[in-house]
Amino acid sequence: MNAQVHALKPLDGASLFDPVPFKVYTQRDLDRIAPLARLSPEQRFEMKVVSSVLPFRVNQYVIDELIDWRQVPDDPIFQLTFPQRGMLAPEHYDRIAALLRAEAPKDELERAIDEVRHALNPHPADQMQMNMPVDDEGHRLDGMQHKYRETVLFFPSQGQTCHAYCTFCFRWAQFVGDKDLRIASSEASALHAYLRQHTEVTDLLVTGGDPMVMKTRHLRDYLEPLLQPEFDHIQTIRIGSKALTFWPHRFLGADDADDLMRLLAQLVESGKHVALMAHYNHWKELDTDAAQAAIRRVRATGVVIRAQGPLIAHINDDPAVWAKLWKMEVKLGIVPYYMFVERDTGARNYFEVPLVRAWEIYQQAIQQVSGLARTARGPSMSASPGKVEIQGVTEIAGEKVFVLRFIQGRNPDWVQRPFFAKYDDKATWLDQLVPAFGEEKWFWQDEYQSIRAQKLAT
Repeated sequence: MNAQVHALKPLDGASLFDPVPFKVYTQRDLDRIAPLARLSPEQRFEMKVVSSVLPFRVNQYVIDELIDWRQVPDDPIFQLTFPQRGMLAPEHYDRIAALLRAEAPKDELERAIDEVRHALNPHPADQMQMNMPVDDEGHRLDGMQHKYRETVLFFPSQGQTCHAYCTFCFRWAQFVGDKDLRIASSEASALHAYLRQHTEVTDLLVTGGDPMVMKTRHLRDYLEPLLQPEFDHIQTIRIGSKALTFWPHRFLGADDADDLMRLLAQLVESGKHVALMAHYNHWKELDTDAAQAAIRRVRATGVVIRAQGPLIAHINDDPAVWAKLWKMEVKLGIVPYYMFVERDTGARNYFEVPLVRAWEIYQQAIQQVSGLARTARGPSMSASPGKVEIQGVTEIAGEKVFVLRFIQGRNPDWVQRPFFAKYDDKATWLDQLVPAFGEEKWFWQDEYQSIRAQKLAT
């Protein structure tokens, strides 16, 4: 095993990259980010206001390698990582700005910030109420979600941050320091006990935050035991990560990068399907030497890289961007997987795109690529009932409608069943749509309400 992985190093380009120190900036460090000096004092104050409410974290690699500072503030990676005034509703922005200008007492400022955060729907799709499993005694198992029959999500406590934060992140509530808003567990034993008991589970998704901020030894503690025969039902191990974008040196010159490669290869060679669920929002994220070398190195272990990300205003609401992204992913050996709709949380009013426009962008982008890139599904809404895909806009019996289907559902019987919503050119989420053809409710609505009531009662 060790010899194999080390033999790969000269071939995959990792040895060409010396260790690079990880230098990170948070809200307290905004004044130390040199390129921001070209912005006006008012723009910098706006960043301070927004980053008081929503999490901000960026590193030197993103600043130096991914952002074209000549195009700021319109540069897509700048929009992806740096706070913008429009991310807060005017009334929320004005409230926090006034307190900062007045140098209000700390407790008064923190109380206002907390109220604004709780107004931003910090946990969408009922994830705290409906997705958290319980043990045999009815106690909630922190750090896990089990929404779909086959898949369990696990949030290791050591991975509940990221190398940089996305401004639109639907898990922003994980990063603001409020324990009541956080999902995390350091109990490998609890994870293993739950998986041992639930043999219907075939897929484990290790997520966060970003598990790739963890030391490999911690990741190994969670994953290596799954190679025992009692976990043969776990066929797929997914690792959700933005590290290939925000810190590709994690896979190249980091102290334990070689150990990480050995762990990934060990999991693959033991018969598990290992998928790195890479989050990409723009083709510029793929367009550096370090990013491409990291991709090659991960693929050399046998891990499959699958790419997903939301369609978001100010960053990628352009079919040409998606077409180029998917083409580059296929060229680099990455499988395009999902185009998501921006979730109904956080700065959604700044980033959301009408569903009809999302469908048009998907359709126009998918027409520009070959069959190998048409594995990308979408636009998909990860709503409380399940993952709902917009399949198209059409006219039936004189009525213009959205054609929808479940890709995943709380009841597997819902999956792949088409249903129809009345056309609405302003709707941005499932709860803004109504059934077509005069129907009073969706075919799944009564059963979903029953499932929800049962979950909320436990």
